[in-house]
Amino acid sequence: MTLVELTEHGPAATLRLPDAAGRALAASGLVTAAPDPHVPGAWRLRAGSRVGAVRLAVPGGESLELRIAPKLPVARLFFLLGYARDPKTHGAGTVGLAAHDEVLPALAHAYERALERALRQGVLQGYRRTEESAPVLRGRLREAEQLRRHLGRALPLEVAYDAYGTDTAENRLLRAAAERLLRLPRVPRAVRQRLRHHGARLGGAARLAPGAPLPRWRPSRLNARYWPALRLAETVLRGSSVELAPGGVAVEGFVCDMNAVFEDFVCVALREALAAYGGRTVLQQQMWLDEDGAVRMRPDLVWYGADGRPRAVVDAKYKAASGQAPDGGLPHADLYQMLAYCTALGLPRGHLVHAGGGAPRGAHRVRGAGVVLHRHALDLDQPPERLLAAVRELAARLAQDAAAVAQGTGSPGASAPSVSPW
Repeated sequence: MTLVELTEHGPAATLRLPDAAGRALAASGLVTAAPDPHVPGAWRLRAGSRVGAVRLAVPGGESLELRIAPKLPVARLFFLLGYARDPKTHGAGTVGLAAHDEVLPALAHAYERALERALRQGVLQGYRRTEESAPVLRGRLREAEQLRRHLGRALPLEVAYDAYGTDTAENRLLRAAAERLLRLPRVPRAVRQRLRHHGARLGGAARLAPGAPLPRWRPSRLNARYWPALRLAETVLRGSSVELAPGGVAVEGFVCDMNAVFEDFVCVALREALAAYGGRTVLQQQMWLDEDGAVRMRPDLVWYGADGRPRAVVDAKYKAASGQAPDGGLPHADLYQMLAYCTALGLPRGHLVHAGGGAPRGAHRVRGAGVVLHRHALDLDQPPERLLAAVRELAARLAQDAAAVAQGTGSPGASAPSVSPW
């Protein structure tokens, strides 16, 4: 097996690879890959924002394993992932991850620990609605189905009832995630053994059909001990896949996009922090730039006051891919996009939040528009509590800014439209 190791947004690496392996990497879309014009038989590879580990089946050759390491410590990455999923249970199951420097082993370890805690008091049981053909009446008769399927015959009966047992949405998710991890590369042997044991305990839950949507579950007092494991199970199942990339390349593994991780964390953390200032926040609100509704936009976060009017708009940008401003600031396209949000919402100020290490905090006053575009840097390379404190400081700055605008002569209160988030 050929092993390729890269770092997220790291410098391009030149590696000698069979042409089939290089083409498989290019077709996967996980990295940029092209033959090196200066080194015969070598390929230039560069990782973008996706991190994780995958195995690629190279047509006509041996399989290839690709590992992309995040720039952040793995434990910090899982904090961001967990907090975005559920701010109340984000720390559960992540103890001990500092010993891991790879994404997939850390994910498997975290999920196994969370699953062990979830099952410590036994496998959760509950009611699940079941519809089936039966020789005897159980529950209620589905009359329409009985007539459609059996044309007046007495048996079998099409019945619907609530069955009590371990075949619940929660257990289906947990079993599917455990079995998915067992098929992925880089899962430690000891973790595999424990996952097999837990999977056997969940044997009463039905397997998920390939390609089927994930079962929906509702948080409740009865399944509270399952919450951390369920959040991680959703992370496993949404970030791992077995699929054919363009060119017929089979890709199996776990990958997460740092752009999405950062945006999700910023939006959820700001939503939690802004709750102290009243109003409501809407994430990924669909809105239109033009009056005809032809140009659709979707800002990451819009904060509304108690009167229903927008008070602030926020967009999160993990890393600038291209078009960097000459002064080292954010790309011009990001500023144009924020100006469009402010114009559509009737706001005199907009806020762009990016991961630390790029442009410093600053502002751009737009000519002839009366709009100021603020830049905020969020340093991810700090402990979770300090990172959340930085988000709270940002929320306080947004609230202060909105209050100053409302009290000044340029108050948006008289002209800003009331925009429905729905």
